[in-house]
Amino acid sequence: MNPLVAIVGPTATGKSRLALRLAQTFNGEIVSADSRQVYRYMDIGTDKPSQQELSLVPHHLIDIIDPDEAFSLAQYQQLAYRAIDDIQRRNKLALLVGGSGLYVWAVLEGWAIPRVPPDPEFRHRLEEKAAKGKAGELYQELMEIDPVSAQRIDRRNVRRLIRALEVSRYAGAPFSGLQSKKPPPFDVLIIGLTADREELYRRIDFRVERMMERGLVEEVRKLVDMGYSLELPAMSGIGYKQIGMFLRGELDLTAAIQQIKTETHRLVRRQYNWFRLEDKRIRWFDIQEDEVDLEIKAQVARFIPK
Repeated sequence: MNPLVAIVGPTATGKSRLALRLAQTFNGEIVSADSRQVYRYMDIGTDKPSQQELSLVPHHLIDIIDPDEAFSLAQYQQLAYRAIDDIQRRNKLALLVGGSGLYVWAVLEGWAIPRVPPDPEFRHRLEEKAAKGKAGELYQELMEIDPVSAQRIDRRNVRRLIRALEVSRYAGAPFSGLQSKKPPPFDVLIIGLTADREELYRRIDFRVERMMERGLVEEVRKLVDMGYSLELPAMSGIGYKQIGMFLRGELDLTAAIQQIKTETHRLVRRQYNWFRLEDKRIRWFDIQEDEVDLEIKAQVARFIPK
């Protein structure tokens, strides 16, 4: 089977930089598994690779849709398989890289995702309900009809709550029960990057400060000037949501920055629910240890067919 290297773990562990080094060493190309980097014009807040980094190694599934375009997990999975197949056909190493557990496992485990078309009227009704502060009722409704999905979904992720309810309603069965798995024909090595929580939070806080210095406020303001509403799902991501609140006068800038840091800390905890340290499929490496890069390169070298 064709080799595929996946690099996973929480945010701020250096997954993208490691992938870049491995791609240069092993003649590889990178397939992003980041649910926010798919959007054009949203660069700073999603911490996309720089133009210089993008020029060094081919990257796939970055900047593929506009912020106001709908994008589903099924679409991502299809595009990811297509990119991986293309890379492998050219006898290059495919590296699947990102911290979006939903995207990563949909590809690695081969989820059979229900092909349920969106119902705009149904979605709008539930979005209005959530906007009135009743998102908790949506979560409770999902808990009643599909407790498995409810336990997997962050109750604050209104977009995913609505989609799970939409699929269950359309199919007449729980969303979770419709997701069978058929692993794709890849020989997979999963590299996990981790660090102690205090170090991760320190790195996150530093990165947020850097985003502000690089012009996150200006980036969000430019998106609004381009006609992209702050109410779009794409603009609900960490960083964009808080800066949007600042631009509307709902938060001062200091409070917005602190909220970005706090929400990103919470994101780390959710990411460890997707990528568990006890998961035997993942070979974990502590980024604080000496010569971790050399150890990982040795693992990849042993994994790739001679």
